[in-house]
Amino acid sequence: MSAAPAKNSPLKTWFEQDETLLRIRLSAPKANIIDAAMVAELRQAFDQLQGKNQLRAVLLDAEGPHFSFGASVEEHLPEQCAAMLKSFHALLLQMLSVTVPILVVIRGQCLGGGLELACAGSQIFANPEAKMGQPEIVLGVIAPAASCLLPIRIGQARAEDLLLSGRIIDTFESQNRGLTQEISDDPEASALNYFKTHLKPKSASSLRFALQASRKGLIDEVKAKLAAVEELYLHELMKTHDAVEGLNAFLEKRSPQWKN
Repeated sequence: MSAAPAKNSPLKTWFEQDETLLRIRLSAPKANIIDAAMVAELRQAFDQLQGKNQLRAVLLDAEGPHFSFGASVEEHLPEQCAAMLKSFHALLLQMLSVTVPILVVIRGQCLGGGLELACAGSQIFANPEAKMGQPEIVLGVIAPAASCLLPIRIGQARAEDLLLSGRIIDTFESQNRGLTQEISDDPEASALNYFKTHLKPKSASSLRFALQASRKGLIDEVKAKLAAVEELYLHELMKTHDAVEGLNAFLEKRSPQWKN
């Protein structure tokens, strides 16, 4: 059963596998920017899980050659960033609270807010050409959600490497770091095979309890840290010259002039 997307919607959703799998597809190629409209649609899509007791998983992927270039840089500017962070972080907490696993399929670039979105899922399946990273520091800002989620997924030191350097890693390094579950020329097929083999045959209620058990305490921890990092971002970082300068320099396609 398919849900017809609204005209110009940046998202497509539908159920398949006898309604045991919800498909969610970012549909604003080629960049699939995680902007306010995309976040609103994603939050609405995850609301569809309410009352779907037969559901065993969500598969999140993207249309086009890239998963996502990241969040909207314009929405990071001082006059918009508070609303942007509040909405995006609410989405990520919603995803962490979903009681079925979220399988994420990545092709091409998955950067910034795109990787933060992927990290709120369960397993990541990627193609050999995929590139992942948190380049926010290059723009003079930080990645609040990644600062909370990456240490949980890959450990503190490896997370700090990506957060402080802003470097982009390939699929094979991401797998070595424990970020990517499986590399495949057809990651969508791999994710579907994982679902059919390991999740669909299981009791839906038992899967929900298993996921809740594995995340006991985790959601409260992430929520508290997100609030603290959001406070740091809005009330300290964004009051510096360099943070605003880095964002403006990117939008104006020039080199930033750092002061602090």
